[in-house]
Amino acid sequence: MDSLDAQRKYLVTCSESLILSHGQGPGLNLVEKETDLQQVVMVNLSCLLLKNLDNVGSCRSLSVCILAENFISKIDALITCVHIVKLDLKGNQITQLPGVVFWESLRRLQLLHLHDNNMGTRKNIEGLSGCPNLTALTLYDTPLSLKGNYRHCIINSIWSLKALDNFVVSDEEIIENWILPLHFKPLCHNFYLNLYPAAKMGPYQSEMRAIHKIISEVNRIQSVYSPTLIIQRWIRGHLTRKRLGWSSLSLIGDHI
Repeated sequence: MDSLDAQRKYLVTCSESLILSHGQGPGLNLVEKETDLQQVVMVNLSCLLLKNLDNVGSCRSLSVCILAENFISKIDALITCVHIVKLDLKGNQITQLPGVVFWESLRRLQLLHLHDNNMGTRKNIEGLSGCPNLTALTLYDTPLSLKGNYRHCIINSIWSLKALDNFVVSDEEIIENWILPLHFKPLCHNFYLNLYPAAKMGPYQSEMRAIHKIISEVNRIQSVYSPTLIIQRWIRGHLTRKRLGWSSLSLIGDHI
């Protein structure tokens, strides 16, 4: 206990000056003034021994929020950051996520990293079902990820989810009792995608491009290896050709 108390003495509160010194505005330069706090669009507060998210909620324009490798246990302060597209909470002390109301407010959130935290049951993360546009999620290296039927439960409780733990979701994981050929099977190499590549963060614009690249690749993999989407495309194409064919015949008939 003495060792733990000694460690806690070194933990840091997330001050405004800390955010500004590690934040970035819409341009290429770091923000410099406290009055610019609401203009921060990206912040990288990784590995700073943070114990809380005080003042982060004031960053109302925040789109990219990197908080990896800290000692954060509560993230409720982010509820006002409604523009967040990417949220990285990897390697913290989170055991319980906020409820549905919190995640409903983050309507633009698409990429969420929660791996290497302490969530142990589905109840700890059930609020995520309210996140309307969450596309890719990482939860590996958590006690929850070791549970039986882990992927099935997560995928079927977050309807918008297209990728979980470096694998794009397959149709077989969604449609019960559907047995597909090998190249459409869950977790096969066709569905692999590294959702957490080791790369040094660049300017805000390049980070947003990297996010969009990941989301585009998720969509591409699904378009190629989802029988449901393939059938839908075929039907739409067939109906379009049929409609155009009828239109052509109709035009010919009008000129006879």
